[in-house]
This record gives sequence, C-alpha cells and structure tokens, in this order.
Amino acid sequence: MLTLFPHAWASSIDRFALAAVVTMAFALLARAVRGVDWSGSVAGGLACFLLFASAGPPAFLTLMTLFILTWLSTRIGYRRKQELGVAERRDGRSAWQVLANLLASALAAAVLAATGQYAWGIAAVAALAEAATDTVASEIGQSRKHPARLITNWQLVPAGVDGGITCAGTLTGAGAGIVIVVVATAAGLMNPGEMWIPVSAGFVGMLADSLLGATIQRRGWISNQGVNLVSTLTAAALAYGLLAWRSALGN
Repeated sequence: MLTLFPHAWASSIDRFALAAVVTMAFALLARAVRGVDWSGSVAGGLACFLLFASAGPPAFLTLMTLFILTWLSTRIGYRRKQELGVAERRDGRSAWQVLANLLASALAAAVLAATGQYAWGIAAVAALAEAATDTVASEIGQSRKHPARLITNWQLVPAGVDGGITCAGTLTGAGAGIVIVVVATAAGLMNPGEMWIPVSAGFVGMLADSLLGATIQRRGWISNQGVNLVSTLTAAALAYGLLAWRSALGN
C-alpha cells in the first residue's frame, strides 16, 4: 500500500491500522442496523477501507454521511414501498448493490492515492454525491402517493417505475447531494470554491441514471446495479472534466 500508493493518507503502519479498525467497526454497524446484509457488509467494508486509507478521515466522514442519508431515506414510507414492491430488503443491501454505488468513488480515491492529483479527490466526492442524490430521490419519490413522470416523454407512470422522476424526489435528492459535498468540503477533502463541481456532476449523474432506467434498463439490457455503477462513473468523469476545464480557463 505504501509503495503502490505513495500519496495515500495511510502513509504509516499506525494510520493503516486505524483505517482497518474504523472500517471494521463501520461495516459491523452497517450490518447491525440492517443497512446491508453480510455480503454488503464485506463489500462496503472494502470500499470504506480504500476510501479511508487513500483519502483519510474526510473521505470516511463523507461516506458515513452517505450511509446515514440513504439509510434514513429507505425507511421513509416503508409500508407504501412494500405495497409498490420496491421496498429495500429488510436484511439490507447486497454486495452488488453496495459496490454499484461505492466502487467509482473508491477507485477514484485509489487513483488519488497513487498519483496525488487533486482532481481525483473531486471525482470521488462527485461519485458519492451522485449515489446520495439518486438514492434519496428514488426513495422519497417512491414514498409519496403522487405518480411519477417518465424522464423521456414526461408521461405519468406509477411511482417506482424505472426512469420515473418526481418533484419531491428530485429536490430532496439534490439536497442530499449538496449535504455530501458540504461535509466533504468542511472536512477538508476539497476547496470551497469548487463545491459546484461535484454538486452539478452528481445531479447530472442522477439524471443519467433516470434516463438509462427509462431506456435500456426497462428493456432488460442492464440491471439496476449496472445503471447505478454507470451513473456514479459518469458523475466522477464529469467532475474530473469540469475541474480540468476550469483549470484550463484559469491558465
């Protein structure tokens, strides 16, 4: 780790051990509150360790915020979601569901640790912001009694339909993404003047998620986990590109 990732926060054995202990505690806590099943606990633990060891406590605090936001949103209107058949399993999210939301940010953090390029930290935050925006938007939208509108043609569809969006879900999802970015900034993971980048990238990633859901996912060409992974990767790539564009204009 110390050789392959020279810019990692875990630059000593003590820090490496701290990241491992905190990660284990977080994974067990996530399982205890049924946010994840045992496979999700392992997958989440691996992603958490990579984020923590690579980018330090600020990345962990941001990840913890994401977990709290998504855990709370899945429990809002749970009975209605059960009636619709879209409720989260009582045992929690599986490994594939967890990785679909966290893999992009973990990989971006690892590249940050390997290269020391600040832009990869922004990309990691954007991926986490997209995961929060999309999850909270979906969960809140499904908890409401109002129908959704299909993003491709704006027709009314039942809540929970792939590609359906609601005003309440979109607004609360955007708010969740902002919270993620504010926490990351306050913790020192990024500069305040660049907060708009991961917020915007996360929101665009959420829209991409809905668009993919309304098209290729509804046709059965890709799974929901696949859509989530593509959307977080899209947010990370867009944030990296926006920062590069901003830097080029500044030069």
